[in-house]
Amino acid sequence: MRLYDLELSGNCYKVRLFAALAGIELQRVLVDVPSGAHKQPPFIDLNPWGQVPVLTDGEVVLRDSQAILLYLARQYGGNQWWPDGAAQQAEVMQWLSTAAGEVHSGPNAARLIDKFGVPLNKERALEISAQLLPLIEQHLNKQSWLALGRPTIADCAVYPYIALGWEGGVTLEQYPAIQAWIERLMALPGYMGMPGVDHYHG
Repeated sequence: MRLYDLELSGNCYKVRLFAALAGIELQRVLVDVPSGAHKQPPFIDLNPWGQVPVLTDGEVVLRDSQAILLYLARQYGGNQWWPDGAAQQAEVMQWLSTAAGEVHSGPNAARLIDKFGVPLNKERALEISAQLLPLIEQHLNKQSWLALGRPTIADCAVYPYIALGWEGGVTLEQYPAIQAWIERLMALPGYMGMPGVDHYHG
């Protein structure tokens, strides 16, 4: 099973993190994104979108980090990470949507602007972040994990760009419940980090 990967991508890190927590072995294939390898064969043949990560598992070829998390959890991770019940699955899925929506457009976009010079709207990214983080803080004031009262792929999906937000000027100083959640996640057996996530205090 191969993960086509970029070290500084939070979306790629989601997959690496979950695989580490669940004890799933991945063969990493580093994609030279700065040189444009993600827009050229052979990578573009795997993913016409030209984006990392991509997972290959036999005949299965998947793009999109949320979809990859769901596949790995269902196929290899067990019910701890992706439950069977419809309501429980929906509870996790709503956080995968948050990761692909508000987290992507907020903290992630702010980081892309400041760290990589991507021409996005910084004011809008900070505005979305300022709306999002109090909602997550409120949620985590009432429970230890995002869904089902235990670690799931919901946490793996949302965590990276929240912890990396400081690289775009989105700090967590006023969100103690989020900070405590990050500390709990970091303490999980098998946890692995990436550059920047351990400086989340900003």
